Amino acid sequence: MTGERYVVLGLAHARSRWFAEVSRWTTSGSIPVEFVKCLSVDELRARIDAGRPYSAALLDARLPAVDRDLLAAVADANVAGLVVGRDDGPRDWRHLGAAAHLPDGFDRATLLDALATHGRLIDEVTSRPEPDEAAAAPLVAWRGPLVAVLGRSGSGASTLAAALAQRLATDPRYAGDVLLVDLVRRAHQAVLHDARDVVPGIQEVVELHRSATPTAAELARLSFEVPSRGYRLVLGLRHPRDWVALRARALLASLDALRRTSRLVVADADPDLEGEAESGSLDVEDRHLLGRSAVTTADLVVVVATPSLTGLAGLPGRLDELRRCGVDGSRLLVVLNRAPRSVRARSELSRVVAEITGARSAPDPHLGPVFVPERRGVDALHRDLAPFPAPLTEPIGAAVLAALDRLPDPGLVPAPSAEPEPVPVAPGSLGHWREEEP
Repeated sequence: MTGERYVVLGLAHARSRWFAEVSRWTTSGSIPVEFVKCLSVDELRARIDAGRPYSAALLDARLPAVDRDLLAAVADANVAGLVVGRDDGPRDWRHLGAAAHLPDGFDRATLLDALATHGRLIDEVTSRPEPDEAAAAPLVAWRGPLVAVLGRSGSGASTLAAALAQRLATDPRYAGDVLLVDLVRRAHQAVLHDARDVVPGIQEVVELHRSATPTAAELARLSFEVPSRGYRLVLGLRHPRDWVALRARALLASLDALRRTSRLVVADADPDLEGEAESGSLDVEDRHLLGRSAVTTADLVVVVATPSLTGLAGLPGRLDELRRCGVDGSRLLVVLNRAPRSVRARSELSRVVAEITGARSAPDPHLGPVFVPERRGVDALHRDLAPFPAPLTEPIGAAVLAALDRLPDPGLVPAPSAEPEPVPVAPGSLGHWREEEP
């Protein structure tokens, strides 16, 4: 069709020779390409978000900004990300989200072949097509279940997260391969485990996933063994302000990789979950990225509260916030920490929780409540890294195991098929064919 050509974005290092070569080819008209140069990543993102359709984006592999998040943003706009650089590094650009990888000294034929394979011709007047969901389908892979534990400050959620990891590590199904991850912006697990060295932590795990796909051995070196309790630990942020260094796609890839390399992951999650829809601010959503990523990907969310006036008053709002994040009632488990031992008092607390949370009238009520009794000497257990006693681990551990057994198996995640599957037809279900009588 007349007027069709490839519209290509370009982002490269100032000394990249291929950048000047592509510009010369397009200026002389030797290739049917309109080359749009970008001086920064912000300009590239702005051009993609402006609504104009593009065929592809040529990205220099030497730029630190070319990572998993940028490639995901390009792919979400239905633009083919073509990474240009030497093929002697440890990065697998195709696995990070790139459509193709071009050598540093590619010629015109190589570029046109890549554009014909992964890009599309742009007419003078065209609209942005919908992204191909079948092409972006996930591969079949095994993932261990993820249990997120959260609660307001002072509820004991961090302690119960560690106690839960110890209890699940003793279950034969997980064979002692349980990982505890600190995903709280004001992290406490380093203090509770008396960690003398706070490096590495979740920052290093996320940074490693920005532009690489680490192996299981590399991820294992970023965690600490807790032999007295039987689980491994990934420390949290060293400072609350370090959330600005996290990237959304890299964090999701990190959680996915941790689930692939562990039989079960327990996340000590941040209770702050406000996003752009609630606050109107993207900065607030980025600030709460740790907690939102944990609860949206978790198989089960454990909400910890205390049986006090303020603890019970904040429970309905916490559950409503989790439901707005897409967590249904079958994946919500309420735990009351420091609960009384009296059966009558616990029965009254169950009635109050069901009444204030609307569990009796809800179509999908939450699970629980589960009662964890008051226990003295918890600070000494943290100081000595001693195993938690059974009264502290058994109630929440048994409830979590029972809840996970009722959920669908999250282990195998099949990729959706691009072609419809054949459906068996029961004999006689299609009726019969009879010619009309004259």
